[in-house]
Amino acid sequence: MAQFDYFVVFAEMRTGSNFLESNLNAFDGIACHGEAFNPHFIGYPNVDHILEVDQATRDADPKHLLRAIKKTPELSGFRYFHNHDERIFDHIMNDPKCAKIVLTRNPVDSYVSWKIAIATGQWKLTDAKARKDGKAEFVADEFAAHLSDLQAFQVRLLNRLQVSGQTAFYIAYEDLQNVDVMNGLSKWLGVGTELEALDKNLKVQNPSALSDKVSNFGQMTEALSGLDPFNLTRTPNFEPRRGAAVPTYFASETSPLLYLPIRGGPVDPVVHWLRLLDKGRGGQPGSKLSQNDLRDWMRAHSGHRAFSVLRHPLARAHAVFCHRILSIEKGSYGGIRSTLAKRYKLPLPADPHDPSYDKTAHRDAFVAFLKFLKPNLAGQTAVRVDPDWASQVKIVEGFAEFVLPDRLMRHDTLAHELAELSAMAGITSAPALPDTTPDRPYALSDIYDAEIERLVRNAYGRDYLMFGFEDWQSG
Repeated sequence: MAQFDYFVVFAEMRTGSNFLESNLNAFDGIACHGEAFNPHFIGYPNVDHILEVDQATRDADPKHLLRAIKKTPELSGFRYFHNHDERIFDHIMNDPKCAKIVLTRNPVDSYVSWKIAIATGQWKLTDAKARKDGKAEFVADEFAAHLSDLQAFQVRLLNRLQVSGQTAFYIAYEDLQNVDVMNGLSKWLGVGTELEALDKNLKVQNPSALSDKVSNFGQMTEALSGLDPFNLTRTPNFEPRRGAAVPTYFASETSPLLYLPIRGGPVDPVVHWLRLLDKGRGGQPGSKLSQNDLRDWMRAHSGHRAFSVLRHPLARAHAVFCHRILSIEKGSYGGIRSTLAKRYKLPLPADPHDPSYDKTAHRDAFVAFLKFLKPNLAGQTAVRVDPDWASQVKIVEGFAEFVLPDRLMRHDTLAHELAELSAMAGITSAPALPDTTPDRPYALSDIYDAEIERLVRNAYGRDYLMFGFEDWQSG
């Protein structure tokens, strides 16, 4: 039984896909039908059908053309670019009987080739005598958009292959001139026929060096020097994904407000505020809702507003340390507290109310907790990444699986922002915001210094970056 029913060549403009297709068509038993799902034409410009399927029929039902491709006696396929018909993408990616060929090219080369083709109007070359001379003008913003589109699609493609357990045949632009690679592709497709030589009809259009093909080469090199092709400035992130956590939401019964709590933040004051709001209007906020319950609430509250509250990462970490780790009262994490003390050597006191536990001891214990957080969030410890100290970026990403917050408020401006949100929701008499429970036995201001700021930035770098937090003391 054949391994594949059909194939797709994932490529982009000016990557050599025409040349690859001409060589695929040179094999006995292989047929490639151009850009079959290009939204502007079917297969090739000035062609009105593929396999007796016209463009109108394809546009009405792209799977109709796909079925025709699969039914051919030879192994048939097509080229697919990132901006082709999106409706067919999921279908072919979920089909292991579809062979995936991924053609890549240096994005600078493909961009320059594209610009020259636009300037000359020549998109294919079959005779060197007909070659038109032209140079590309490099435009930094245009190239950045070109690169972003290519990278985004390649990342998406790779991820879909990974999660579906499939492999692709990757081929670079430079490989297209190697007949052995072409024959290897034929073997991989399960056809088995070989070429003695490559197809000679299509010619390389611009074989000269980039410096000879770009009119403003100096500007291009200067602009490219500012790029980070190896993503050196990326903050690695191995923190586990978080779910939507719908049962933790609080939905107002009497107003179109939905609170998405971020634990470690001012959850209790906001929930109390919501209860006061509903109590004053004859209701009670709903909690522990299922996803179906929440959908019903959304339908019943047209114009609803979902909101969440961000807290400075350092203030949040200190509050969690005081209320969950340091505390020996009900609601603290006794098991984790014991593990942190024994396994991770946190100098936690038996009783935080003991007079011997002074500010210096509190700072030392908190610093040890911050040092624990970085490997914990990176998945390097046996202790769970608890929602109380999980990064706020991950928690908000989890919300987005079910509902996107309309508004991300800030703890330090919360009273003002809640009043503003209430007014936008048509609430004329909103209650005052209750005070946040203070950190005990010491406030963050009692121990704050540059080392503490550095340690929390190491642990919560993405929160600082994505939400624009400044140093805590400056906030």
